[in-house]
Amino acid sequence: MKNTALSVTDIIKGSVVDTFSEQFQALTPLSVVIALAMGFLVGLVIALVYRRCYRGVLYSPSFAVTLVMMTLITTPVVMCIKSNIALSMGMVGALSIVRFRTAVKDPMDTVYMFWALTMGILLGAGLYLIALVVVLGISVCVVLLTFVKLPSATSYLLVLHCEDAAMQAVQGVLNRLKYRRLRSKTVTQNGTEMTVEVRISERQDLVGQLLDIQGVYDATLVACQSEAGA
Repeated sequence: MKNTALSVTDIIKGSVVDTFSEQFQALTPLSVVIALAMGFLVGLVIALVYRRCYRGVLYSPSFAVTLVMMTLITTPVVMCIKSNIALSMGMVGALSIVRFRTAVKDPMDTVYMFWALTMGILLGAGLYLIALVVVLGISVCVVLLTFVKLPSATSYLLVLHCEDAAMQAVQGVLNRLKYRRLRSKTVTQNGTEMTVEVRISERQDLVGQLLDIQGVYDATLVACQSEAGA
């Protein structure tokens, strides 16, 4: 009976030792530390690019920290599942039932999140050099796309108040625009008030041209919501 108990204990100890030895062979503590350090560095670069290139109304420091944490968390996950098919399939099944309810206000925030996840996958796979090249290359592209503005027409809402007699001259000015769309028009005893969606370049002085028309009381250009953070 005693020998049987010892044999069972030896089997349990041997199984535990074999399990840990296999894990340490596939994933050493030094490799985990190096991967996490690289993940923190790469995530910090992404967060700095996000802070430097942000063009919205309210900058969110917590989202910048989230980008760093997403890179750090994805890195060890990929390190664990890259050599274990059963674990990788279980991870896919677990993630398939997760539903994220947080609304993304800016489409660029989604780009930054995918960027952080991609870097975590590359670092978890041990492709450190490729990860550094990719994060630097994407950083340069994001900075260039943010600060180098391509010449293009911008959408505005033109709010105009004028006399009825000036409508023909106003229509003549608006007809010279490539894009115009009437949103609303109100006719009162004091004149006509209308809102028109227009697309003009920054060099066009549309308001000045309209105010030069006799009978135009005021003209206001309001940037559309999609262009407010540009």
